Amino acid sequence: MKNTNSLKKYLSLYGIYIAFAVLIIVMAILSPVFLKPTNLLNILRQTSINGIIAIGMTLVILTGGIDLSVGSILALSAVIATSFAHPGEHNIIVPLAAGLFVGLACGFVNGIIIAWNKIAPFIVTLAMMTIARGLALVYTNGRPVIDLSDTYNKIGSSYVIGVPFPVVIFILIILIGLFILKFTKFGRHIYATGGNEMAAKISGVNTKGVIIWVYSIAGLLSGLAGIVLSARVMSASPATGQGYELDAIAAVVIGGTKLTGGVGSIAGTIIGALIIGVMNNGLDLLNISSYWQLFAKGVIILLAVILDKKK
Repeated sequence: MKNTNSLKKYLSLYGIYIAFAVLIIVMAILSPVFLKPTNLLNILRQTSINGIIAIGMTLVILTGGIDLSVGSILALSAVIATSFAHPGEHNIIVPLAAGLFVGLACGFVNGIIIAWNKIAPFIVTLAMMTIARGLALVYTNGRPVIDLSDTYNKIGSSYVIGVPFPVVIFILIILIGLFILKFTKFGRHIYATGGNEMAAKISGVNTKGVIIWVYSIAGLLSGLAGIVLSARVMSASPATGQGYELDAIAAVVIGGTKLTGGVGSIAGTIIGALIIGVMNNGLDLLNISSYWQLFAKGVIILLAVILDKKK
């Protein structure tokens, strides 16, 4: 019995890392191209977008909330940012500031409504998902924004010491997220709010402020992801980002963060995002239909939730 309990504890702590290692080994065996440096960098580049969004989603879910609007906020931020990024029109600061502000504003609205009106996050962010997508379509008249400046496009295509710039941005966001959760009072308040909001209030935590901040940060990071993605593909479409909220939630859940809040980590989310990235890349290399990728992703999410319930 003691050995069984020890094994369960070990798997609960390190199971996600073991699963990630096994996935890499299997993909490496099935595809000789998988472990090539160019492909590994490609996986990191592809994962960076979902990873940036997922870090914001982690903060939200740690408070016991959910954000279904991140994909639509990404699209709205991207089309507005790129509309100011045409060659010779504005300094690069203008599109960056515009995109980040839109993301922050949308997240702030989510947070305010959820915190002060006690409306379920699912309903509020579902509404924002529709509103932001609608605004993106209205703003562009349903057309993609093209003809972007080289300076803007370099955000998605340049390298820093051989590492794609989107990956560098992702790493910086990871470090900031880790610092917030591990070494700040705000991080402790996030866990307290998700663990027991009433107890946190009694302890003097401004839970409404925490909720507003985490949704604002999630919106801001969605705006950043929109900028990085549009710079990478050198255009922005009002239809982009569909389903991204599910990928972000999947990364967080696979990474071990409880949907009820109070338990989870940035490190787990990173591994969750990488598992999704490796799986998508590996299945592409094996010429397996994208339909099966959706099926596999759903199965992984379901298994992660079932295993989490059994802890």
